[in-house]
Amino acid sequence: MMLHGTFTALVTPFNADGSVDYGAFRSLVEWQVESGVEGVVPVGTSGESPTLDVKEHLKVIEATVEAVAGRAKVIAGTGANSTAEAIALTREVKDVGVDASLQVTPYYNKPNAEGLFRHFSAVAEIGVPVVLYNVPGRSGREIPLDVVARLSANPNVAAIKEAGGSVDRVSAIREICDMPVLSGDDNLALPMISVGAQGVISVVSNVIPAAFSSFIRAALAGKMTEASLFHARYYTLFKSMFLDTNPICVKTALAMMGRVGPAFRLPLCEPTEAVAAKLRATLEAYGLVKKEGAE
Repeated sequence: MMLHGTFTALVTPFNADGSVDYGAFRSLVEWQVESGVEGVVPVGTSGESPTLDVKEHLKVIEATVEAVAGRAKVIAGTGANSTAEAIALTREVKDVGVDASLQVTPYYNKPNAEGLFRHFSAVAEIGVPVVLYNVPGRSGREIPLDVVARLSANPNVAAIKEAGGSVDRVSAIREICDMPVLSGDDNLALPMISVGAQGVISVVSNVIPAAFSSFIRAALAGKMTEASLFHARYYTLFKSMFLDTNPICVKTALAMMGRVGPAFRLPLCEPTEAVAAKLRATLEAYGLVKKEGAE
């Protein structure tokens, strides 16, 4: 399966009482698809997946597939630091209609290279294409290159999301195997594509799906002058999404835009007033919200 283009790492909207706001979620998915993204990624890091119980986790994925209705790809976050849990979640969504699963590097228990290989291989046996998720800043463990190379021989391992802040990893992966790479960092999407990445699993596309997906298509088409101008213009917006721990800023931005409610589940919470003010000023500068006091 070929994965290329923009895949939005969806936020999970909550009601004021903390329950999942499925109405707002379906509207968000519809907006993303209508805006031209190539795919969406429910219940990943941006979807506050650690705070969803198993029933909610699966219901959000089902709601995504229903809302997408075959118009874009769905990469479902079904990873865990327990192999048995990752297998169980992935098995549950196999018949739902997802196109792939996103499998995070097991966090906290910090397995060795062989443990990582066995973990991802076991999940791949379910038959749902696997997108490996290399995010050492959150998981505490990088997927070693030799493990990536070994996994590339598995027909059920479709790609790797690189969110370690290293453009060099793209070149290193391409040097040793044919594993497709998706950038996990919006600010590195352009340089990663320039050395062979095939797209991005994006946070900022939650707020600018049409513009961002057009930018990525231009980069993939080799229109680097056009893509570079976009990167320079929107770089401040990219950075603003990470003024606080993701997804605090992107969800707050969507709330300011009237797309979702501002609620989080602990241990995440709203940003400080200073961060929120800086974020709003950035959104105003890009015309994504009206200036306060303006009619």
